Amino acid sequence: MILEVKDLAYKYPKVKEETIKDINFSLQKGQIMCILGPNGSGKTTLLNCLANLITPSKGMIKVAGKSIRSIGRREAAKEIGYVPQFHNAVYAYTVREFVTMGRTPYLDILGTPKKKDIEIADEAVSKMKIEHLAHKKYTNLSGGEKQQAMIARILVQNPKIIMLDEPTNHLDYGNQIRTLKMIKELSQQGYTIIMTTHNPDHALMLEDKAAIVDYGSRFIYGDSKDILTQDNLSKIYGLNLEMIYIKERDKKICITSI
Repeated sequence: MILEVKDLAYKYPKVKEETIKDINFSLQKGQIMCILGPNGSGKTTLLNCLANLITPSKGMIKVAGKSIRSIGRREAAKEIGYVPQFHNAVYAYTVREFVTMGRTPYLDILGTPKKKDIEIADEAVSKMKIEHLAHKKYTNLSGGEKQQAMIARILVQNPKIIMLDEPTNHLDYGNQIRTLKMIKELSQQGYTIIMTTHNPDHALMLEDKAAIVDYGSRFIYGDSKDILTQDNLSKIYGLNLEMIYIKERDKKICITSI
């Protein structure tokens, strides 16, 4: 078991109610979990807890059998890679330099990347198939290209788990599908993936685990085909949604009318 979460809860300071609570699930190597829910329901808060960026009010998180609280943030960065929804670089680093920065958890304080670190970064650039971007300025990349560079930077951390906060946000349809394909390929390489999304069809395409975080801290987890039902999705989004089965593709899609 790569990730175990038990009775997790988080409450922001000076806020009466817990933003998330009663979070229980586990993931194995290579599994994908898509987290869905309306804005403000706690999806990003949950990711931040799992990534060890904020400390839960209560509960337990174990990565590869170790409590995340016991290993510290530096060591946690070797186990968990986190791709935020927004990232704006201040300096015009090349993509190769930007990706190499992902080796920071392995460097001494004030240390500089060594030959091995640069080789690992080049391997990640190659794995993401962005060699043609290696010497371009990160600040000049498109949204889809930045997403690829961010994931390459995470890969050089050599994590067991990759977390992505709305990775298809602000991408055109083609880049959304390419990103989903890339996520699927990473899971097949053994990475455990956790991602948030507003699009139920994306979770259905990835065909693995899904979780719903709803107002009132309701949390539901299981196989996507069981969790992403017409009733559950209609409730969380406040819409009359329908699940339609496409026989030719042996898949379900979510639709509504306006």
